[in-house]
Amino acid sequence: MKSLDAKLKRITSGKYKPTDFIVADAKDPEMSAGVSSTGPKDLHDESKGFHTVEHFRQTIVDVVKQGIVDIMLVAASSQEAVAATGVYKKSHVTPAIRANDATDIWRARGSSYAKEFARPFRTANLAHCKKFSDLGLYSVTFNNDLSADYAHLEAYNEFRAEASKLKFRHFLEVFNPNAPKNLSPEQMPFFVNDNILRCIGGMTKADRPLFLKMPFNGRKAMEELASYDTELVVGILGGGGGTTRDCLELIHQGEKSGARVALFGRKIKLAESPLDLLALFRPVIERDMTPEEAVKQYHAILKKKNLKAVRSLEDDQKITESVLEGYKK
Repeated sequence: MKSLDAKLKRITSGKYKPTDFIVADAKDPEMSAGVSSTGPKDLHDESKGFHTVEHFRQTIVDVVKQGIVDIMLVAASSQEAVAATGVYKKSHVTPAIRANDATDIWRARGSSYAKEFARPFRTANLAHCKKFSDLGLYSVTFNNDLSADYAHLEAYNEFRAEASKLKFRHFLEVFNPNAPKNLSPEQMPFFVNDNILRCIGGMTKADRPLFLKMPFNGRKAMEELASYDTELVVGILGGGGGTTRDCLELIHQGEKSGARVALFGRKIKLAESPLDLLALFRPVIERDMTPEEAVKQYHAILKKKNLKAVRSLEDDQKITESVLEGYKK
């Protein structure tokens, strides 16, 4: 049994412990940003260009071999190549693919797609993907526009019907509105919560996603959603790069507020030493180390390895994401 399945079983049975928290590395940026998706060759100077996709795929193999994550989420093209290396055969890590790529994640350089109402779109062929992965991420975005939101739900229904026939499992990503219509910032977190629950309310267990992936919209909103249904496993996405403190604070606050999964992409990819950062996730989640202590430890590791930090320790300890500010421990 993969660690994901064992942990989900314990979480949904009410036996959760911090050691059951699920960690995923979201390395699927090709579905969004194209050439720049693999990350800059030099974190200090992006003008030096970006890594090749072969280099990027090797970082995926390295993370799987490290064994800290439970899920490796990868674009189908890269997941096929990574699976061919055999790295998953003796690993507890579950391979997953991005099953759809709606327009709000289209971020080609110079584009403005993400400013318009998100439209559903799907590239991945589930029958072909099933040969190397039976788990996919499906994303929807609600903008409080009837036509746009209806289109997402209709496409999601079609996806689930196909996935059911192929015995293809999925988890559901719900983004915050990318072009909200008549929706205040104060209403937004609860608008998202209500739409998630309304969306899955008509589903039987056979249809429901294994878990959710969504932004952390603050402790109140997360506690509300996580406590509503004990069988609904809520996960948080990482969002932008941010500071190391942002990354570790997010995973700490999310877990304390009821999230049981973390799926981070850029926060890992853009780290000076991704494997060393990942190694600090578990101590923070399991409350053996505070986020502040973990940031200090991370910088000590960088210094020992003679790796130049993007930010000073003082700056890297700062919380720069507003949703994380004011949290009472």
